[in-house]
Amino acid sequence: MNVSERLAASAVVPVVVLDDAKDAVATAKALLAGGVDVMEITFRTAAAADSIKAVAESCPDMLVGAGTVITLEQCKQATECGAKLIVSPGFDEEVVRWCVENGVAVTPGCVTPTEIMAAMKLGLNVVKFFPAGVYGGLSAMKALSGPFGGIKFIPTGGVNGQNIGEFIAAPFIHAVGGSWVCPKADIAAGNFEKITKLCKEARAAALGFEVAHVGVNCEDADAASAVCEKLNEAFDLPVKDGNSSMFASSGIEVMKTMFKGKNGHIAIRTNSVELAVAGLAKKGFAYDESSAKYKNGRMTAAYLKDEFGGFAVHLLQK
Repeated sequence: MNVSERLAASAVVPVVVLDDAKDAVATAKALLAGGVDVMEITFRTAAAADSIKAVAESCPDMLVGAGTVITLEQCKQATECGAKLIVSPGFDEEVVRWCVENGVAVTPGCVTPTEIMAAMKLGLNVVKFFPAGVYGGLSAMKALSGPFGGIKFIPTGGVNGQNIGEFIAAPFIHAVGGSWVCPKADIAAGNFEKITKLCKEARAAALGFEVAHVGVNCEDADAASAVCEKLNEAFDLPVKDGNSSMFASSGIEVMKTMFKGKNGHIAIRTNSVELAVAGLAKKGFAYDESSAKYKNGRMTAAYLKDEFGGFAVHLLQK
């Protein structure tokens, strides 16, 4: 995966403030243990350059970037230390142009149509939206995505563990950034297990897995109707007929044919099917590419290749 794909697959891009470079590698390992393999080390402190270098040399599985880059000098210093990504709070044409010309991934802060157009002119399609809470949050980015449909945003500032799922579910969001998964105080105190826990919680909230329904296979439409009638008779579950299946309430789908899965299927709803596919792949669960469905270029449904107890597993976009 390239840098942009890594950011999307991570979902959350930790904004890491380090006062001492000796904490850099331990922080990176804590993030990795929590399922997050990208980090943005900010140039807010004098330890930034040495911290980036330490992570780049000692943690090959971590994609380390430099944040709060506001000058070309900082940009060059960061890349010399091993940064694979440059993140700026605003748009600086000199910095962005240098990164583009030198093949360095860059996400400048762009919150106005003029800034977005300037970024597009230089070939960018992913920008930072900072501070997201101040500049209108999701509603502002949704409005901007109208005229700029090819642009995706990485909002930072105002995103947290409680609302990350809402952000990730939006089709115009590439990933989110924030420091809540690696608080400066916990880094200084050596509370790395807490950082790992916060990352795991953020990833879980971003994915937002929940059971949508369970599908039961039947031989034909008559058999499916009989099952639904019994469920209605016993539990007063409302029945809704469809072309290929019937639903008894919203939680039980009864197929009119022997569909995918020996016994049926389990539908899992998620904030992002694409993010779920990427995360499941890391755990060894591949998806069936031929089963994927798309809407406006975004994957909205897909089956996994594995069966679970005779049931196929179906991912659905919330």
